[in-house]
Amino acid sequence: MHDCSTHILAYHGDGVSLPQSERTAMKTRRDANRKRVTKGLDSAGHPAPDEFVSQGSYSMKTMVQDKDNDYDIDDGVYFASDDLVGPRGAALSSLDARKRIRNAVAEDKAAFNDDPVVKPNCVRVQYSGGYHVDIPVYRIIEEIDAAGNASGYVELAAGDGWVRSDARLVTDWFEEKNKSLSPDTSNGRQMRRVTRYLKKIARSRSSWKKPILGGFGITVLVSECFVGKKDRDDAALHATMVAIVGRLQASLVVAHPVTPDATITTGGADPQARYLRDRLSELVKVLKPLHATTCDEEAALKSWDRAFNTTFFSARFKEEEAKDEASGSRNARLIKSLGASDSVRSAVRKDGGGNYA
Repeated sequence: MHDCSTHILAYHGDGVSLPQSERTAMKTRRDANRKRVTKGLDSAGHPAPDEFVSQGSYSMKTMVQDKDNDYDIDDGVYFASDDLVGPRGAALSSLDARKRIRNAVAEDKAAFNDDPVVKPNCVRVQYSGGYHVDIPVYRIIEEIDAAGNASGYVELAAGDGWVRSDARLVTDWFEEKNKSLSPDTSNGRQMRRVTRYLKKIARSRSSWKKPILGGFGITVLVSECFVGKKDRDDAALHATMVAIVGRLQASLVVAHPVTPDATITTGGADPQARYLRDRLSELVKVLKPLHATTCDEEAALKSWDRAFNTTFFSARFKEEEAKDEASGSRNARLIKSLGASDSVRSAVRKDGGGNYA
C-alpha cells in the first residue's frame, strides 16, 4: 500500500482533531451549565448532585471537527437516589428527574435564546452556533447485603423508566482498549486516531450524517476491528475499514461494551449499521489504487481526498511540489512520488556511482 502516513497525520492535525480552542470553549459552556444546575436546584430547595462527570466523545477525546459546528458535550449529573425524591418522599420518575434538571438550568433565562428541553435520555441545552450540551441524569442505588456489605449500581433516567447505565465505565473501557491495542503511545495513541478518522469520514458528507451509525457505535466497532500498524496511520485506517466491513457483513448487531445484554444497534437489520457498512465498502474500493505497484503519490492522495471528501491531500501535494521545484529537489520528489524503497533511494546518488537520477 502506497505510504501516505505523513499526509494522513497532517490531516489529523489540521482537519480532524478538535483544536484546543474548541475544547476550551466547550469546557466553558459545560462549566456554566454545571453552575446553573447547582444554583437552580438550590433556589428550588432541592439537594445538590453528588458529582458531574463528562462523558461520551468529549471525555474519550474522540471528537472531530465539523463544518456545521454540530458539536455536543455529554455531561452527566449524578445524585444519591435519596436526593431524587418528591415532596412526599417518593422516588422521582425518570421524566420528573429530567424535568427537575431542565427547570434548574432554565432558571437562568437570560442565558439562552431557546429554552432547555427534556429529551428521552437527557436535558439538552441548545446554543445558537449549532452547539449543544446534553445533561443525562443518573441516580446511585446503594444496597446492603445480609452480611452488611455495601454495594451499588447506577441508573439513567431514560424514556419512561430508569435503566442500568453508567457512562463513567464507558470512558474507562475506551481508555483501556486504546492503551492495550495501540502500537504507539504518542499523539493520543493510534486506536484513538483511527476512531477519529472514521468518525470524520462518517461526517464528511452532509447527506451521510443522519442515516449513518453514530459516533459511539463507530467507536465500539473500531475497538472490535482495529488493526494497528506502527507508524502507518494510513495502513491502520484502511485495514480497520476492511475489517469493519467484514464484521458488519457477518452481523449488524453491535453490543454495548459495558452494559450487559444491551445493544447500540436496533437489531439484526439495523439501518444505520448497514449504511455505515455500505459506505465503507464503497470507500475501500476508492482506496484500491493505493495497492497498485504503479500508484504514485499524486494518485494516492487523490484517493484519500475522495475518501474524506476533501481537497486537503491534493492541495498538500501541490504545495510540496512547488516547494521542491523552488529548492531544486525534483529528484527526491520523483523517488518519493513513485514510492521507491529505501534500497532504491540509497542506490540513486547525486554523485554518480553507476546510478544517476
